[in-house]
Amino acid sequence: MTAEPSGPSGDAPKSAEEIQDWIIDYLAKELDTSPNSIDPSATFDSFALDSATAIGMTGDMENWLGKRIDPTIVYDYPTIEEFSSYLAGEK
Repeated sequence: MTAEPSGPSGDAPKSAEEIQDWIIDYLAKELDTSPNSIDPSATFDSFALDSATAIGMTGDMENWLGKRIDPTIVYDYPTIEEFSSYLAGEK
């Protein structure tokens, strides 16, 4: 069972900050840690995520954002900050 943070849904575009908060909440639940311990400038590799977790995260994020996300895109935007900005259309 994967963690799925609660948050707003619908068709309204999400800001980079909203997306960043969603990712931090998701990772905190997956890693059983406090959101405050998740550094948004750290690389996804530093969280020791396996591919199943990355795929689960992008799948849940697709549902939340209402758009398709290629799970491999995290390799192009390797930090929470960069990935959030990309998904919000800021990069």
